[in-house]
Amino acid sequence: MGLPKNLTFWGALSAFCLIAIILFFASSSKNFLLYQKQGNAFDESQYLKQNIKLAEPDLSIIDGDTLEQNAPPFLVSGKTLAALGETSTNRREIIQYFVKRGDALSSIAKKFNISLETILWANNLSYGSLIQPGQKLIILPVSGVMHIVQKGDTLSGLAKIYQVSEEDIAEFNNVEDGKIFIGDILVIPGAEKPKFAQNYNLVPVANSYFICPIPAPCRITQELHWFNAVDFSNGKCGEPVFSAAAGTVQRIGYTNLGGNYVRILHPNGVITYYGHLAKIAVSSGEKVYRGQVIGYVGHTGYTVPSGPAGCHVHFDVRFAKNPFAKYPLGTELLKK
Repeated sequence: MGLPKNLTFWGALSAFCLIAIILFFASSSKNFLLYQKQGNAFDESQYLKQNIKLAEPDLSIIDGDTLEQNAPPFLVSGKTLAALGETSTNRREIIQYFVKRGDALSSIAKKFNISLETILWANNLSYGSLIQPGQKLIILPVSGVMHIVQKGDTLSGLAKIYQVSEEDIAEFNNVEDGKIFIGDILVIPGAEKPKFAQNYNLVPVANSYFICPIPAPCRITQELHWFNAVDFSNGKCGEPVFSAAAGTVQRIGYTNLGGNYVRILHPNGVITYYGHLAKIAVSSGEKVYRGQVIGYVGHTGYTVPSGPAGCHVHFDVRFAKNPFAKYPLGTELLKK
């Protein structure tokens, strides 16, 4: 006996609907799992992490002493500026060596793998010069000569004077676009001292021209040392560092030796350098007034001792006598 036609129709329709429901839930479950997997992958991606790169400060000197500003004012920590320093394991900075008992000029040259003449030229010594324990010697990183850039110097001109390639000078000193700065201390690798050496002209400066670069009591913690520098510290990290005179910020940056530094070109052509700063508060090309805060006392770079106990400012003067060199160690120049 056959089933009624309408019952057969509804049975087939029910079976179709049941199969459709099963397929729907199977598909939904698969899509949900895929969505969950994709969602976790997105959460773990780098798209939500913000990477910000600050513009690297730079200052160019063109045709002698023209300033070209390439960075806006900002307050930057040493961690940020560390990228501007050297990344090579090979030493490229000039260091100061203290003569030890038993040292000879030839043995020191061998110790640092440089020529004897390199030491003689850098320290204004002759073959017959005698050295004594405790004496300070300037040690270049390679055999060659040291040159302090003066107004009118160019890479091509220096290459001719020292009979070396312009590219070698630029590469060794990390010179970009062939631009050098008044007051730069360049190492000329492989060069010999020229017969007619360039004079290092000193500008006469009144005793009152520079102020002490840190607050009272402004204590001298190291007497005259490389390069024409005196160290100041009140035993505190983070104290303000002042511009010793009005001028224009010529260069800011970081080196392994000097840490965070600021260099200021003054109207009379003299340059002052402030090293080991915890932070820099000015930018290249910025005009500063006498006593303006340009940074903060720190221990970046190489200090003795290292760490917070070594907080001080390294203050050197280029093209003039350092007015604070006449004071003995421990002198407090200002009263609280």
